[in-house]
Amino acid sequence: MKEYNIDNLTFGQIKELQSLVAGVSNQPHRFNVGESYLIRTVTMILVGRIEWVGDKEIELSSASWVADTGRFYDALKSGKLNEVEPFTNNVLIGRGSLIDATIWTHALPKEQK
Repeated sequence: MKEYNIDNLTFGQIKELQSLVAGVSNQPHRFNVGESYLIRTVTMILVGRIEWVGDKEIELSSASWVADTGRFYDALKSGKLNEVEPFTNNVLIGRGSLIDATIWTHALPKEQK
């Protein structure tokens, strides 16, 4: 690993250092990578496991669009969702579209319902 004198960095060295940390979020967040969340955005509700948090996106695995939660408190307490459409691959969510999020303590849906 190269060592740099921070007081004497060249522009090229700064660019090299930036490339080393590309994709690492500089914006603070309270998400726990590896945990499952129910996330409400301006247009939909999703459940999934957080794989990565960037400055502008969040990546979910084992994610599903929740078209109908039923009674919201009941869904949070029991994990029962009325209508679910699983994604077939990981999904990215724009952080600017988030309304709120809460840890999902239940199994993530695997089947369409």
